[in-house]
Amino acid sequence: MASISAGRVLAGLGLLALPLCAPAADLGATIAKQGNGEGATACATCHGADGSGQGAAGFPRLAGLPQAYLAKQLRSFGDGSRANATMKPIANALSAKEIKAVAAYYGGMEPPAKAPGAAGASAERKAAGEAIAKRGLWAKDVPACTKCHGPDGRGVGDNFPPLAGQHASYIRNQIDAWQSDKRSNDPNQLMSGVAQRLSSDEAAAVAAYFASLPAEPTDQ
Repeated sequence: MASISAGRVLAGLGLLALPLCAPAADLGATIAKQGNGEGATACATCHGADGSGQGAAGFPRLAGLPQAYLAKQLRSFGDGSRANATMKPIANALSAKEIKAVAAYYGGMEPPAKAPGAAGASAERKAAGEAIAKRGLWAKDVPACTKCHGPDGRGVGDNFPPLAGQHASYIRNQIDAWQSDKRSNDPNQLMSGVAQRLSSDEAAAVAAYFASLPAEPTDQ
């Protein structure tokens, strides 16, 4: 009788969610599409099969974001420096290896070519957001967003993620999170200080502007 591996027996019984020795290249894709069977649900459920997110629900685009940035955010959800009731248990259910694999999977994805846009945002609001993004509000000690996030919000390094092509609802929610101290994982509390000096209208304008720009692939 042909021998049967333990992995096949467990798989047949429905007790094995992932291959026993899943190659690192496949691990991130498996978790993104199916979860890990240990409490982390499939990322695609909220962030979409193509990693483009869901603007109406406030779920961000992950496709094309820097790998190191994505990994840091998952760790931050786990340790509470980013307070999120949905993401905390998922992040805590991922091992260090799985976090690295998921981050690599989404970091290697091509971002959507079409800008998500901001529903209901007027041309005037987007123009106001562009002015803040490019020139800042020096009377309020708010620097230009592009000083840290790069030309047209393309992102700089691992700590300053792309804003172009991100959903307006998500950008707005993150500004709210820094203002309310629900998020504190920014380098030297740079964003915390900036967010505190933005009004609700100014934050909405900046979010609408960056959502009007198409995403660009990020150098990993």
